[in-house]
Amino acid sequence: MIIEEMTMTGFEAGLALSRTVLIPFGSVEEHGPHLPLSTDTLEAYEVCKKTSQRIELFVAPPIHYGNCRSTACHPGTISISTATLKALFTDIVTSLRSHGLRNFVALTGHAGGAHRMALQDAGEELIARFDDIQVAVLTEYDLAKDEGQGLIETAGDAHAGEIETSRILHSHPHLVTGSAPREFPSFPPGILVRDKRRYWPGGVWGDPGKATAEKGAKLEELVVTRLVALVKELEGMDHAGH
Repeated sequence: MIIEEMTMTGFEAGLALSRTVLIPFGSVEEHGPHLPLSTDTLEAYEVCKKTSQRIELFVAPPIHYGNCRSTACHPGTISISTATLKALFTDIVTSLRSHGLRNFVALTGHAGGAHRMALQDAGEELIARFDDIQVAVLTEYDLAKDEGQGLIETAGDAHAGEIETSRILHSHPHLVTGSAPREFPSFPPGILVRDKRRYWPGGVWGDPGKATAEKGAKLEELVVTRLVALVKELEGMDHAGH
């Protein structure tokens, strides 16, 4: 049940089928010279929609903006503060809860550390505030990396490399512009730098050259299967005991 495509009455009827909602979080962030700025959002939303074809649940419209630090100096990146991100997640869950939803899964396609922690902090505050809800915060990239260990050839592949390029080649091939050189940036340990692009000129962390649409299709399938299992686990939890 894709919320942005539903009517008021359709949404109301859907509550009889499910009280679970997937909330895809993404970013507007550089992904090298070959992938679209919305890569993280596209990946998360695609997986959520595919999951809704497997089990009955709601999919919220994606949140296109995230907190981006290491890519903040790269052209096209539009970052929001962690406070804004926390407030968005909190307000969305609070509003959907008022309509009767009870299980909330934030699936973030953006894997930035501060971004993930902001969502987790908001989730912890929400379950402390409401004792009738369940919240999960999942990083889409981590699911792809963990579930696709046998497929991925590039050790340490992390951003706009083999994994993400394969994913977009599969789901949105018309948005991929060629490839990009292999790159593994190195930031000075412990030192906060202003000009992050100086240490990461190409905006790639991994090897896009090893990407294929076939790998992308397999990775997406693995992530969807894992997400279905996680949703079922969340729905089966005893509210009083967690």
